[in-house]
Amino acid sequence: MTQDDTALGTALRQWRDRTSPQDAGLPAGGVRRAPGLRREELALLAGLSVDYVVRLERGRATSPSPQVLSALSRALRLSEAERDHLFVLGGQAPPSAGQVSQHVPPSVQRLLDQLQDTPLSVHDAAWNLISWNPLWAALVGDPSSWRGRERNIAWRHFTHLASRVTHTPEQQASFETALVSDLRTSTARYPRDRPLRSLIADLRREDARFDELWRSHTVGFHTTDSKTIHHPALGPVTVDCDTLTVPGSDLRIAVCSAPGTATAEQFALLKTIGIQTISAAAIDPTHSS
Repeated sequence: MTQDDTALGTALRQWRDRTSPQDAGLPAGGVRRAPGLRREELALLAGLSVDYVVRLERGRATSPSPQVLSALSRALRLSEAERDHLFVLGGQAPPSAGQVSQHVPPSVQRLLDQLQDTPLSVHDAAWNLISWNPLWAALVGDPSSWRGRERNIAWRHFTHLASRVTHTPEQQASFETALVSDLRTSTARYPRDRPLRSLIADLRREDARFDELWRSHTVGFHTTDSKTIHHPALGPVTVDCDTLTVPGSDLRIAVCSAPGTATAEQFALLKTIGIQTISAAAIDPTHSS
């Protein structure tokens, strides 16, 4: 065990102890020996295994990836300075000002935690999926198993990965134009970000539609994006999706809202069934076999 490994574990335990379940958007959950997060709760929030969190805290896991450190930073509600310190302790270079950041300010995270009745997801300037709430996962499908570029919205769309979402031709044209225009703006803002440049190059090579939009320099912007989500239990769910930005940050927050009473009722049912896959017969009392 190295000194840095010990320091990493100590810092993680201290940050975990100071973060209450309420701060992290979790229920307190009965009698607790300490006010902070349990290891199981930190693992859940960061999308990691409990065993891996234990090994990190005890100095048995070395060289955690930037993705792991970013996830821990968000789960622990770290400030930018604390996030950078965590990266140093983990043996990684802190994200530089010239690179796309996945940092979610604690104040923004607290706001997101209060919107549990609204499906939402958070993305960086390259449209990598950073985090989501349970209702979003229940609606569009649990993304916890997605890895690498599977978590990039542009990559998923233009390489035709499996999706529950469909658009009309007009909606799709508007969505694609806005997405490519947004990525072009990000490449101008972050010219030294290698993963972003690599993403653009690979998308241009993989998909003719993306390359056409990229070469045309067509300008678009995100308006309310109406779409249909085909849920395996609820059937078609029609939503309006707005992309919100955070002042002083390049985060994109995609918020799905119910355009009518029928969708609002589907949202309420979605909270009950969560991400489990059940048949329509199981939720429809009028259905008979």
